Amino acid sequence: MKKIMNISVLFLLIISFSVNLAQKKTFTVKEIQTNPAFYGKSLSGVKWFDSGKKFSFMKFDTVSSSMAIFEHDVKSGAEKIIVTGKDLQIDDDQPAVRFRYYQWSPDSKKILFATYLLPRYSKPGGDFYIYNIEEPSLQIIKEENHKQWVPQFSPDSKKIAFVKDDNIFVYDLDEETETQLTTDGNGIILNGHFDWVYQEELGVKQGWKWSPDSKKIAFWRLDQSKEPEIKIAKWDSLYFNFLTLRYPKVGAHNAIVKIGVVNVESKKTKWMDLGENEDIYIPRIKFTNNSDILSVQRLNRLQNHLELLFYDVNTGKGKRVLDEKSDAWIDVHDDLRFLKKSSRFIWSSERDGYLHLYLFNNNGSLLNQITKGNWEVKKLVAVDEDNNKIYFTADERNPVNLDFYSVNFNGANFTRLSKEPGYYSVSMTDNSQNYILTYSSANNPSKTMLFKGKTKVKDLVVNDFSAFEDYAMPVKQFLTFKTSDGVKLNAFMIKPPDFDEDKKYPVLFYNYSGPGSQIVLDSRRNLWHYMLAQKGYIIFGLDNRGTGGRGTKFKHLVYKNLGHWEVNDLVEGAKYLRSLSYVDSNRIGIWGWSYGGYTSALTLAEAPGYFKMAVSVAPVTDWKFYDDIYTERYMSLPNLNPEGYKTSSVIEHAGNIKGKLLLIHGTADDNVHFQNSVELVNALIANNIQFTTMYYPGRNHSIYGGNTRIHLFTLITNFILKNL
Repeated sequence: MKKIMNISVLFLLIISFSVNLAQKKTFTVKEIQTNPAFYGKSLSGVKWFDSGKKFSFMKFDTVSSSMAIFEHDVKSGAEKIIVTGKDLQIDDDQPAVRFRYYQWSPDSKKILFATYLLPRYSKPGGDFYIYNIEEPSLQIIKEENHKQWVPQFSPDSKKIAFVKDDNIFVYDLDEETETQLTTDGNGIILNGHFDWVYQEELGVKQGWKWSPDSKKIAFWRLDQSKEPEIKIAKWDSLYFNFLTLRYPKVGAHNAIVKIGVVNVESKKTKWMDLGENEDIYIPRIKFTNNSDILSVQRLNRLQNHLELLFYDVNTGKGKRVLDEKSDAWIDVHDDLRFLKKSSRFIWSSERDGYLHLYLFNNNGSLLNQITKGNWEVKKLVAVDEDNNKIYFTADERNPVNLDFYSVNFNGANFTRLSKEPGYYSVSMTDNSQNYILTYSSANNPSKTMLFKGKTKVKDLVVNDFSAFEDYAMPVKQFLTFKTSDGVKLNAFMIKPPDFDEDKKYPVLFYNYSGPGSQIVLDSRRNLWHYMLAQKGYIIFGLDNRGTGGRGTKFKHLVYKNLGHWEVNDLVEGAKYLRSLSYVDSNRIGIWGWSYGGYTSALTLAEAPGYFKMAVSVAPVTDWKFYDDIYTERYMSLPNLNPEGYKTSSVIEHAGNIKGKLLLIHGTADDNVHFQNSVELVNALIANNIQFTTMYYPGRNHSIYGGNTRIHLFTLITNFILKNL
C-alpha cells in the first residue's frame, strides 16, 4: 500500500510539473531583440582614479535628465555625482551635452568627454569637452568641419593630443592653443590612425603614443598609395553612391608603414629605422619608462617572426631585444608591461606551447617564466610592484571558464581569486588592491562585485532571473566527447525544457570554428538558441581543432589548411550525436556567421550525408576574396600555398551541396564583401543547385539597424522550422 501511495505521489508530481511547464511562455524573436529585462544591468564606463582609491561610472541622472559621471569611494562606500551632461552646457538655452565617452586626466583633476563613438572599436570622436573639477570650468575643442577623434591627456595632464582628419594635433589647456604636429596627411597618407586592415586584424585602436615626459609623441604613418582600392555600392539614391575603401586582399600590396617621433615643442619628426624591407607590419609601439627609448614590435609578412626592438628616438637607431618564431603563425598580444621600479618588463609568449607570462631584463635576458602549465593566460590585468604581484585572467580551471588570478613575479603564490565557475572580466589599476569583478554564466545570474585583495567589499550590481520566471527555460550543459581518432573536444548542449529521453529530437549546430576562437564558454546566454530549444530543437556546439584555449599544438594544426579540420570535427560532432538515442540522425543542421558562415556552407558541401540544412550568414566563400593580414596569417601567401587555397574554397566544392542552404549577406559588408556570396551563387547556378538567399541592402557585416535583426532572425527561424 505504501509503495502504491509513493507511485501515486510521483505520478501527481509529474502531472503537476507537465502542467506548469505547459503554462510557461516561450520566447519570440521580437522579445529577444527588444526586451532589455532579458539582459540585466551592469556598470558602464568604469574608470579608476585617485591612485585606485575611487572609481567612476556612467549612469543616467533623472534630476538633470542627462547622462552623468558618478564617483564611488572604495573606503567609505559613498557615491556622488561628479558631473552631468547639463554641466557641459555653454548656456542654459542649449540642451544637455550627450557624451558617449570620458577619461580622467592622470592627476585626477579633469575629465575629458567625447560626443560620439566611431563604430569600429568604439573610438571616441566629435566635440571634446574638458571639465575642470576643482574650479569648476569648461574648455571645448569643437569638431566643426573636420573630423577629430581619439583624444588623450598628456601624462602631465597639461595637454590633449588627438587626430584631426589625417594629422596629429595638440591642444595646450593652459594656453588654450592648438598646434598641428604633422602636415602630410591627405587621405592616402595617414598619420596617427590606421587603414581598414590594420585596425581590423591587428587590433590597434590608437595610432600614436605620448612619451612619459609629455614632450614627444610616437606615431604610425601609413602610405596607402599602393594599397588596392575597392568600391562598395550603397544603393541609397537614384544613381547610388559608393563607399571607397583601401582593402588589400591576399597577396596584395599593403600600406607602407613608418614610425615617427615628433617633438611637441619644435614640431620636428625623427623617423625610426625599420630596415630595408618595407613589406612588414608594426602591430605595436610603446614607450619604455625612458622617454628617449621607444619599443617597437616588428612582424614579417608571413607573421611567423615577431621582434621586439628598442629605438633611441633621438637617432632613430634600434636594437633587437628579443624575438619570437613559429612554424605556423604568431599572435600579437597587449601584455607588454615595463616595470617602473626596475629595468625589467613582462612579456607574453607561446614559446612553451601555451600562452604564458615571462619576466625579462631590459637587455632582453630572460629572468624567469612567471606562469606555466597546460593552460593559457588570457590577459595581463594589473601589476603591483609594491607587493611583487601580477594580476591576470586565465583558463587554468578549464578552457570553458575564465578566472582571475594573482602570482608573484617569480611564479610563487599562484592564487585563483575568483570562486564559482563561470566567466570573469576585471577592472583594476596598477599598484592597487582594489578591483571590480564581473561574473557571468550561462545558467546563473550575472553580478558585479567590488573587492579589496581577496575580500569582497560589496555587490555593486546583482541581477536575477526574474524576467524569465514565466518562461520555460532550457539549461545549457557542458560536455566533452572523443573523436574517432581519440581527440577530446569540448562541447555544449541545450535541450528542450520538456526534454524526454524516449523521444527523438532534431539538432541545430552553432559554430564559429575560426583559428583561436572559442564558443564553448560558460558565459552569457544566446536567447535565440533557447527559443529554438523551446520549439523542440537540441542546440549543439563544439570547439574544433584549431580553436583557442588549448595550446599551439591544438591551434596550429589548421595552418595552411583552413576548413579541413573544422569540417572534420563538425562531422565528428554529428557522429557523436548519432550515437545518442534521443537524436534524430536525419535531422541535423548547422548555422554560423562570418567564419561560422564559411564552415556552415563548406560542411554542407563536404559532408552532406551528415547535415540536412545550413544557414550561412556573411560567409567567406573563397579565401582569395578576404584581407591579407588575416588570411595569410593562417594560409600563408597564395603563391606559397596554391593547393591549400583551392581545397579550402566553398566555391570549389559548390557542386557537392545536397542539403537545404540559406545564404545571407549585407550588401555593404566592408569586412566579408558581398562578392563572396555573389560568387557562390554563380557557382550554385552553374551546378544547377537550388538554394535560398537573402541580401540586406546597405547593411554591413553585423546586419543590423531598425527592424533588421528582427527580420533576419525571423527569416532564419522560419527556414529552420521548415527544413529541419
